[in-house]
Amino acid sequence: MVESIRLPAVQQHGGASPLRDSAAALQTQIASLARRIGRKTQFMEVCGTHTVSIFRTGIRGMLPPNVRMLSGPGCPVCVTAQRDIDAAIELAARPGVILATYGDMLRVPGRLGSLERQRAAGADVRVVTSARAALRIARENPQREVVFLAVGFETTAPATAAVIRTAESECVKNFSALVSHKLVVPAMRALLDAGDVRLDGFLCPGHVSVIIGAEAYRPIVDRYRQPCVVAGFEPLQILRGIAALLTQVARREARLENVYTAAVPPRGNAVALHLLAEVFAPSRTAWRELGEIPGSGLELAPRYCRFDAARRFGITLGPEVNNPACLCGQVICGRAEPSDCALFRNGCTPLTPIGPCMVSSEGTCAAWFKYAAPRPSAEAAS
Repeated sequence: MVESIRLPAVQQHGGASPLRDSAAALQTQIASLARRIGRKTQFMEVCGTHTVSIFRTGIRGMLPPNVRMLSGPGCPVCVTAQRDIDAAIELAARPGVILATYGDMLRVPGRLGSLERQRAAGADVRVVTSARAALRIARENPQREVVFLAVGFETTAPATAAVIRTAESECVKNFSALVSHKLVVPAMRALLDAGDVRLDGFLCPGHVSVIIGAEAYRPIVDRYRQPCVVAGFEPLQILRGIAALLTQVARREARLENVYTAAVPPRGNAVALHLLAEVFAPSRTAWRELGEIPGSGLELAPRYCRFDAARRFGITLGPEVNNPACLCGQVICGRAEPSDCALFRNGCTPLTPIGPCMVSSEGTCAAWFKYAAPRPSAEAAS
């Protein structure tokens, strides 16, 4: 049964509306394109925010049976390597350290427990909503060492860069960052190089693209012949993105399109990109499941390396050891769906998460748990 998209409540009163008409028209267009293509198509929504929006608005349920959306490695919590979680937990246990982190990171399990458990055991772990808030804690506690656990993609990395530059200009000596920022495009290349999941195109993330610009995906199109469509997170944006991807498949094209031109310029945000280039340098970094990917992370540039918490505290990253029963790594690569995991709903729930995809508000497992009705496991991606 084809469902109707769930539009925001304010737009559902009073019968027909331009927004509803647009959604219906896009739904009809998508159905027509899917029939015309006549085979199974698989698109990856790279971003966790897209994943949640697709579930929350009912888009997943209204797509034709031969159009499948796969989750990608775009949830910052989900892709953070186990060894980085372990390093943060070790730092939090150090005497005199205040560890500041975003809320979603608090409950991610590591080999040594979780930051939440460390806090319960007496560690000073504080939840912040911004890098700036972490720096404020450092200013207010000059006798303590404050470490900011810096995770996320190009959306959050400029804020970390700005704070580190501020810390330098203000000579804040008790502030450092455990940097685990990641870059989206190298991960997309790594997925395609692995070649074990067939894709027909990418729904590219809106907010990352605001920073890096739509043209950042040009190598994916040119080298891999993969359609890429940049879209925002509102239902109509996502539907337009899916329709654009299907149109390319129907025409046997591979082009770069941007249906989010109101926010995403071709070349990105020059100020933010300049800030990233000044404070960070690309680095080889580890991703959950994807392993180490050259040029996919950020490390502090030599001028700012004294703010590197790993260096300041002599932290050596340990081995990457994940729970073998947890399929989070497979889920973020499009190789499995949450229902394929024996732990899903069976011990692993938002209240008792075993893997990061169930912890994060952008996690695929959390979205499935909240919005998707239980159903048999989907066919493995072919």
